[in-house]
Amino acid sequence: MKKLLMTISLALLMGQAFANVILVKESDPVEGDTITRVADIEEIVVVATPKENTRLRQQTLSSSSFSNAEIRARGVTSIKSFSTQVPNLYIPTYGSKLTTSTYIRGIGSRINTPAVGLYVDNIPYLNKNAFDFNFSEIDRVDVLRGPQGTLYGRNTMGGLIRVYTKSPFDYQGTDLQLSAATHNAYKASVTHYHRISDQFAFSGGFYFDHLGGFYKNVAKNNEHVDKSNEYGGRIRAIYLPTDNTKLDFNINYEYLTQGAYPYQYMGSTNGVEPFPQYIGKVAYNRDGKYKRHLLNTGLNVEHQANRFIFNSVTGFQFVKDDMKMDQDYTPLDIFTLNQKQNSKTLSQEFVFKSKPGSRWEWTTGLSGFYQWLKTDAPMAFCADGIKSLIEDHVNNVFIRLRQQNERMPEMSLDVTDDLINIPGIFDTPTANVAIYHQSTINDLGVKGLSLTLGARLEYEKLWIDYNSSAPMTFDFNMPMLERMPQMADMVAQLKGIGISPAFNGKLNSDNWEFLPKVALKYDFNNRNNIYFSVSKGYRSGGYNFQMFSDLIQSKMSADMTAAINEKSGGRMTQMGGDAFAERTVEYDVEGTVAFKPERSWNFELGSHFTTNDGSLMADLALFIINTNDQQLAQFASNGLGRITVNAGKSRSYGAEASLRWQATKALSFTANYGYTHATFRTDVPLNTTSAGSGNVSLKGKYVPFVPNHTLMLGGQYVFELNEGSFVDNIVLNVDYRGTGKIYWDVQNMYSQKFYGTLNARLAFLHKGSELALWANNIFNADYDAFFFESMSNKFRQRGTPVQLGVDLRLRF
Repeated sequence: MKKLLMTISLALLMGQAFANVILVKESDPVEGDTITRVADIEEIVVVATPKENTRLRQQTLSSSSFSNAEIRARGVTSIKSFSTQVPNLYIPTYGSKLTTSTYIRGIGSRINTPAVGLYVDNIPYLNKNAFDFNFSEIDRVDVLRGPQGTLYGRNTMGGLIRVYTKSPFDYQGTDLQLSAATHNAYKASVTHYHRISDQFAFSGGFYFDHLGGFYKNVAKNNEHVDKSNEYGGRIRAIYLPTDNTKLDFNINYEYLTQGAYPYQYMGSTNGVEPFPQYIGKVAYNRDGKYKRHLLNTGLNVEHQANRFIFNSVTGFQFVKDDMKMDQDYTPLDIFTLNQKQNSKTLSQEFVFKSKPGSRWEWTTGLSGFYQWLKTDAPMAFCADGIKSLIEDHVNNVFIRLRQQNERMPEMSLDVTDDLINIPGIFDTPTANVAIYHQSTINDLGVKGLSLTLGARLEYEKLWIDYNSSAPMTFDFNMPMLERMPQMADMVAQLKGIGISPAFNGKLNSDNWEFLPKVALKYDFNNRNNIYFSVSKGYRSGGYNFQMFSDLIQSKMSADMTAAINEKSGGRMTQMGGDAFAERTVEYDVEGTVAFKPERSWNFELGSHFTTNDGSLMADLALFIINTNDQQLAQFASNGLGRITVNAGKSRSYGAEASLRWQATKALSFTANYGYTHATFRTDVPLNTTSAGSGNVSLKGKYVPFVPNHTLMLGGQYVFELNEGSFVDNIVLNVDYRGTGKIYWDVQNMYSQKFYGTLNARLAFLHKGSELALWANNIFNADYDAFFFESMSNKFRQRGTPVQLGVDLRLRF
């Protein structure tokens, strides 16, 4: 508590002394982004948001905004590129584009539903497998930190990322972009913007992205394991039928094929090292691949009435993907997973809000969505898996029985299948509806003092229709019987025994959530303010598909003993005792596969300050977040896939500072820092497959995947050349991005210490065109982007190594 009070006091003192400046390019519809000047992004880039009445830095929240010029200058190519460029934002790059684990202030998600929301052109993206999309022709990105549940609802308890594409009314002509980089990375995009009249404009473009790969699989002829190809296109059309009505339509389609999961083997945890020659290398025998079709389309309708603004936002998203994974990640042929998802989401939102500038500003909305999601996720036990996970497991049980009872006959089991498929088909639709209102009363008794009150009532219903089975054939061997000719019939009956444990059924659950917000703000003037807010957020619950493998494995054991006893005519009960006794096993399917929603309360004290001359601006915040039923991703107890579990309570507190300083007309500096201390608060037993497995106490342990520190230090220098020169400006950007310490597991046994990467970009600008040379991770820092343990083996994905490239942008 003393540390927290000292941090609060220090931040308040800093808030009186510092401010933040944003270097942007002056918008020009023809040449565009060539003249630098100091301004607030929101003064230059005007973006209509359906729900807010005021600019971000006038709201009671912490946020960061990036213009198109900044996105290019910082080398942003995806959502993941913003990691550590925003205080307390961490999005590790690992696995595949199926995986976009986003963390803000200690709140995040590795699998299942996200904890940070994403909106693109006001359309919600509900599934994380759609988050990592192509970033060509993006105009602006806002990152809102802290719960945004009152206005945005479920799965925004950590924050919200809003992405806006370029408007054909603001940009004209054709934009061609080409890029080449080391590791056989090539990109190309072309987009045409055409304004037909003052009432109608449209844009259309195509893009291609190829990566040769960073990592090689030494177990498969040194093939690059992470090569990828991506194709797509985007169309946007805006129609203004009247002076006060706008229709904004957009559609985007992407097709991706990607090698994936370049996980390096890092040794065994059980004292026996089976693959010393592969330590530090990617070495598995089956392919890891990911394929995705992604279609997003939406229609935004805005009508300006005399006293209010009405918005209707309709969205549709289609995601069809296919993941193939060697799930043991070793040269052994143990087991694989092939997951196919087919998702269709229809969303609709109606928003009414007051005109800006009034004493009473308000927003009222009604939203809802329905999602159809079908998952086909068959697992397969291969030869090594059949032996180690089934045969050896059962035969070890028989050995222990003989050790306990000397009269027990010798027994063994041989699986006769070369491959055991465990099909799993799951239909999991979701329905959601919400109503919300937020009001702000300005000049509340004192000029500059405002009070914001908001509330959202949300209802969600989930269903699951499951069908999973595991047909298997095996021989049961008893040498004692095989030596008795009179038992030949029984011995024959115990050969080729077939079982097919299965689970088929339906479950459903529903949930009501009330999400309030209260905030006080004092404006010293139109540039400087201080605020305090209290808000609630939640992340929806759901069902763990891969827990059915646990249930199947348990039922497989019971069905084996029942089948052996039946084929022996009940004699095995007499000979083997309780091991083969007939018994009824009840399976709690819902209790095994379901996980509960996660909820949090966020307390935040923050400020936005700007110096009188506008050369320095600062955004500062302190926060405390109390979370209940924390959702964590871990491996299932049998090692067969990842699941989500609820792990009691956690608390996260910390601070954020964003500073930018325009030192001279040509030189500017940027500093972003975030500190998060996220730990579990309760002694909650949690089953884990880490070393020392069993029930572990989490109290006082750090929440995994949450960096203690995020840091970005950057500088920009603009060389303005004489008129008549071949180029107008030369712009040099250099930045250092650091993050850590990061714990990878709930027991805090494995961690990544603080690390940083140095990056640079040199751009030559001329009338909207640009040639840029860039380098990422210049000193080739070696760090872990991901680390985990599975089946007594350790694995990591190394962070992206040094990469050099060149970008060319032409405007016609």
